[in-house]
Amino acid sequence: MTICKILTYIYIYKSESVYKVGFWSYYKEEVKVIRDRDPAIKKDIEAILYPSFWAIYNYRKAHKLYEQGKIFKARRISQRTARKTGIEIHPGAKIGKGLFIDHGHGVVIGETAILGDNITLYQGVTLGGTGKEQGKRHPTLEDNVMVGAGAKVLGSFTIGRNSKIAAGSVVLEEVPPYSTVVGVPGIVVKRNDEAVPCYDLDQVHIPHPVQNELKRLSDENTKLREMIDQINNKIKE
Repeated sequence: MTICKILTYIYIYKSESVYKVGFWSYYKEEVKVIRDRDPAIKKDIEAILYPSFWAIYNYRKAHKLYEQGKIFKARRISQRTARKTGIEIHPGAKIGKGLFIDHGHGVVIGETAILGDNITLYQGVTLGGTGKEQGKRHPTLEDNVMVGAGAKVLGSFTIGRNSKIAAGSVVLEEVPPYSTVVGVPGIVVKRNDEAVPCYDLDQVHIPHPVQNELKRLSDENTKLREMIDQINNKIKE
């Protein structure tokens, strides 16, 4: 593909302000990020075909306008981008370097969300709030966090660095660094690459109604077995 065709493609997608946010330096950074995390890319120029490429580029522009108090212009860019890419990033969100959104459709990042460096999100991820609360109401993701397809992280709390959120999980509270979270609601099943034993699952700070009910039934079953054994022993005597 010639340089003229590349520029034409870019111009068709974005007919204005293509170069205002350091497009070429951004392009080089994104190529590196995509090549590092997606084996499907074969040539550098394919980077401009990724929805996340344009979603993040336009977010950078919109975020600058948002910080300057030009809220309407910023929101207009973000909403136009959402319609074109399927990725909705509020211009008020704070996002570090190296964000990669694979596939991307259905991804939502809320206004007060904070993302560190080298975050990876898959399609259908929501970094949202839990209601109409004011102030900081969206999650904070520290460096090197991965959030699987369809996962929802809802509320103002922190996902610790180097943590993984499994696909389809719903996370409603803080996650320690180097953790793996699975389930609805999400519970920590690994920490520092080691399985978390059952007795280490704090039933107060990790609410899990299904797990609590299963534990209650298991405890009752154990007591009934003990009672039956005692009765059998008395009968034998």
